[in-house]
Amino acid sequence: MKTFDVIDDAPTSRFHRKLLIACCGGPFLDGYVLSIIGVAMVGIKADLGPSSSEVGLIGAASLIGIFFGATLFGALTDRIGREKMYALDLTVLVAGCVLCIFVQEAWQLILLRLIIGLAIGADYPIATSLLTEFTPSKKRGFMIGLTGVSWSVGAAFAYIVGAIVVGVSGDHQNWRFMLGTAAVLGVIVVLARRGIPESPRWLLNKGRIDEAQAVIEQVYGHKVELTKDQAPASEKGSFMAILRGGYLKRTIMCGTLYLAQITPQYAMMTFLPVILAGFAISADSGSVSLLVETVIIVLFAVGAIPALRWVETIGRRKMTIVPFAIMAVPFLVLWLVPDAPIWVVVLGFCVYAFASGGPSILEWIYPNELFPTEVRATAVGAAVGISRIGAATGTYLLPISIDHLGIGPTMGFGALLTIIGFVVCYAWAPETAGRSLEETSTVGVGQPAQKKKTGRVAAR
Repeated sequence: MKTFDVIDDAPTSRFHRKLLIACCGGPFLDGYVLSIIGVAMVGIKADLGPSSSEVGLIGAASLIGIFFGATLFGALTDRIGREKMYALDLTVLVAGCVLCIFVQEAWQLILLRLIIGLAIGADYPIATSLLTEFTPSKKRGFMIGLTGVSWSVGAAFAYIVGAIVVGVSGDHQNWRFMLGTAAVLGVIVVLARRGIPESPRWLLNKGRIDEAQAVIEQVYGHKVELTKDQAPASEKGSFMAILRGGYLKRTIMCGTLYLAQITPQYAMMTFLPVILAGFAISADSGSVSLLVETVIIVLFAVGAIPALRWVETIGRRKMTIVPFAIMAVPFLVLWLVPDAPIWVVVLGFCVYAFASGGPSILEWIYPNELFPTEVRATAVGAAVGISRIGAATGTYLLPISIDHLGIGPTMGFGALLTIIGFVVCYAWAPETAGRSLEETSTVGVGQPAQKKKTGRVAAR
């Protein structure tokens, strides 16, 4: 019997459902916070009168914050534990959202979006690592994938709330109220996270054997005998560990997957009205334009739903590379034919949004499966950090690119980035469906664990 068979083979329980809701609450809130700014941007520009650079910074500030939050707090989470960081990060996010109600200058909003981004970045590795380490092997892809779906649902819900607010008020003047609604959702998520224990895998990794046994008995109702021999010889994870040997390729692959999928998506979430205006679908057309925007954003969530099943049946690898190939087509068409009919433009963005469902959940699954417990949160943080470098740059440069180069070349950049994602994932994305974390986190997935005297694999 392997060390954590009691976790890997466990049936889905009430605890798993509570944990899933609590963990999905963070990405849902993240998607909402990062997307509501797109709806609010029209009112922000009219009220605060920001320059084009300030508009770009308002959109990119949270992404810059995510980069630092994920990379710094991911490593910290591996050192001090998942539970300690679990509610603190979202508490900071709630405070930032409340303060957005009172901003009077563009720089104040930029600063608050940066702080909110730090909290969001911290939550990615915390929540997904905790969920991964409690989840049965056969349900792991589905349950981790749901965190990706919840992000898209949160983003879609933001556009729905924004549409309701604009519809009721008749314009975008209540943008402060839109940004403040995230605080209410944040309080709900923080309360839902109460009572979630520390990961027994992390506890064993740190040599806290009695505590690990107690958590397993509390959650699964089974007494297990863990020993020091089952814990890794070294208690310390290292950022450099994800940059050595086979883990370097995994880090590059996970970061590229995340970057290639999320950069165009974030740009759309933040500046979809601006993008559509470049194709002569103007925000001045009122409810029709907002309806088109909402449909496209909703399709990001809808496309992830069938992908949840397909990552287990078709497999992780195919559900990464095939969608990337499909996603490149709309960008290529809109690059080569920027004056295409409106229906072609709308259809192209709809196809892209739906096809992105596979990569959008694999970007959550792969980093959590491909690295061991001692550096899992570090690896997730690094993947998020890599993606946010591109996402922040793309979000900042998108309105500038449209103004100076035009909508066609801007779509060309999206096509190039998507093709790069396809090539890297085709070369390095492994198949991990149905395997235990013990297997997937060992370099050479599907091969016997390396026989080293440290006993490292047992604690994965």
